[in-house]
Amino acid sequence: MIKLSLTFLLCTLAPSSAEDWRQFRGPSGSGYTKSAIPEKPEVAWSLELPGKGLSSPIVVGEHVYVTSSSGPNQERLHVFCFKASDGAKVWERQFFSTGRTMCHEKTAVAAPTPVSDGKRILALFSSNDLFCLDLEGNVLWLRGLTNDYPNASNSLGLASSPIIADGVFIAHVENDSESFAAGIELEAGKNLWKKERTKRANWTSPIVVKGADGKELAALQGSKGVNVVDPKTGAVVWSYDEGASTIPSSAADAKGNLYIPSNGLTAVKPGEDGKSEQLWRVGSMRPGTASPLVQEDKIFVITNANVLTCGDLATGDRVWRMRLEGPIGGSPVANDSHLYAFSEKGLFQVVQLGEKEGEVVHTVDLGEMIQCTAAVAHEALYVRSNGHLWKLGKVQG
Repeated sequence: MIKLSLTFLLCTLAPSSAEDWRQFRGPSGSGYTKSAIPEKPEVAWSLELPGKGLSSPIVVGEHVYVTSSSGPNQERLHVFCFKASDGAKVWERQFFSTGRTMCHEKTAVAAPTPVSDGKRILALFSSNDLFCLDLEGNVLWLRGLTNDYPNASNSLGLASSPIIADGVFIAHVENDSESFAAGIELEAGKNLWKKERTKRANWTSPIVVKGADGKELAALQGSKGVNVVDPKTGAVVWSYDEGASTIPSSAADAKGNLYIPSNGLTAVKPGEDGKSEQLWRVGSMRPGTASPLVQEDKIFVITNANVLTCGDLATGDRVWRMRLEGPIGGSPVANDSHLYAFSEKGLFQVVQLGEKEGEVVHTVDLGEMIQCTAAVAHEALYVRSNGHLWKLGKVQG
């Protein structure tokens, strides 16, 4: 770990707000937002990005942050800041990877989504290079986690997006060699704790879960199940041990219940003696690549057959289902009235959410592969394709 002796200046960029989308799948970690979005969003702007990436953009204040990887072996790592209003570039930082850059041709070294606490941007790459910058792009510290843990990699590439829970950065690095989870403090990038994890390739991302006392906990999903841990210590608070997917991640509701891609879809809550208590299980609601989405009293799942299912959050009973244009690799996002999904071919689909059925009411063909999850802020969606960053919202006349 290298700490750079830079003074942390008060940022002159716009302050963060309640509309921020600071992590993968947004404030709830489950893809839900209360933000209003125009009924028929169109391309407000687009800009070219170097190389490629599967990471999602995040939004802090009036700025959008996104990562990319370029070069013959994707060894050049980029962190960008753009103005949300018009896409103008505010700054760019470039680094060279210190870890392995091997990955499947369909993915990228810039696969994990960055995360922010409103003061810093933390960008983790598949090469296990971790950079902490302030909102002006000044490097505060950096770590080459592969230098610390040399065997933490797999031949297809890593993609777990980090979170910040209770003020602690959580890295979740599971692979078929040296798997671990670590809690890293934000000021200097030092480990608060590190624990071994199951040695099996895993691309799921941790999520923030509400504890019984209202404290933020971190849910770590792997092939054996889910451990909900104290972010400060890594101690397991409660767990689910009936196995789980290694591609779509779990979702949580406001009560701290988890909706786990396991044996279809399984809803659990904290039980006695550190175990979980099952609320319901529906075998037919098996997520494909996209993670489930929790929206107030409903849950939405997209299967490998591109079927969107709306279920009752309390019971798991199916409310309605419909087919989307696929394949769909990125997870959907939704507000109270509409769900937004992008196919891998670049087709943006807006689904109106009715009580008895859903209906695609608007589409935009972006014409490039999209595998990431959109960010939502300022009554617009921000999404990255392999070559561009896009804003979809109201087009100023």
